[in-house]
Amino acid sequence: MLLAIDTSAGSDVAVVSEAGRVLAQSRIADTRHHAESIGPAIAEVLQQAGIGPQHVTQVVCGIGPGSFTGLRVGVAAARAFAFARGLPLHPMPSHEAIAHEWRHEHPEHAGAINVTTDAKRRELALTHFPAGEALAGAFELVAPDAVPADVVHVPAAQVSAAHLALAWLDRELLGVPAEPDEVLYLRAPDAKPGAVPKRVTS
Repeated sequence: MLLAIDTSAGSDVAVVSEAGRVLAQSRIADTRHHAESIGPAIAEVLQQAGIGPQHVTQVVCGIGPGSFTGLRVGVAAARAFAFARGLPLHPMPSHEAIAHEWRHEHPEHAGAINVTTDAKRRELALTHFPAGEALAGAFELVAPDAVPADVVHVPAAQVSAAHLALAWLDRELLGVPAEPDEVLYLRAPDAKPGAVPKRVTS
C-alpha cells in the first residue's frame, strides 16, 4: 500500500494500492492550517482504506513547488511516517500529479502542457511538460499574463495525492527514480536564521 501526502496547496492525503487502485482520499482545500489537518487526514485515510500503519509499504511525498510554511508540514509528516515504519520515501514534484491527473482526463491530448499553481505575490509557479513527457522539469515564477498562449494551460488550485502516488507508480514501472529529497520552495523564507531583527523606532 502507498501512503501519499501533499501540502503544496491544501492538505491532500491518499492511500493507493500497488496495483494503482485509489482506496481512500482526504482532500482539504484550506491553504493555511496544514499542521492541524495533516495528522487527522492520515488517520482518516488509513481508516477509510481499512488498514493500519503496518500495511503501508511506501510513502510518496509532494515536494512542491509551494510555500515554505505549507510544504514543510507535509514533507515532515511523510518523512516521519517513513522513518518510523522503516519505509522507502519517494519525493515527487507536486506539478507532476497535476499533469498526471489532467492527462488521465484528456487521453486524446498528447501535446505539451503548462501546469500552474498560485505562487502568491501576483505570480504563478509554472512547469512545462513537453509533448509526451510526464516528468516535471524545473518550475519558474511568471506573471499570469506571461503564461504562453500557444501551449495548453492547466491551472490547479489543489494537488491530488492519489495522482501523486499514481505518477510514482508510472515512474516505478518505467524504472525512473524519485526526485532528490529537496523541497521546491517558491521562494526563500523571509526570516533567515541568524538574521538581526530590524530595529523599529516610534
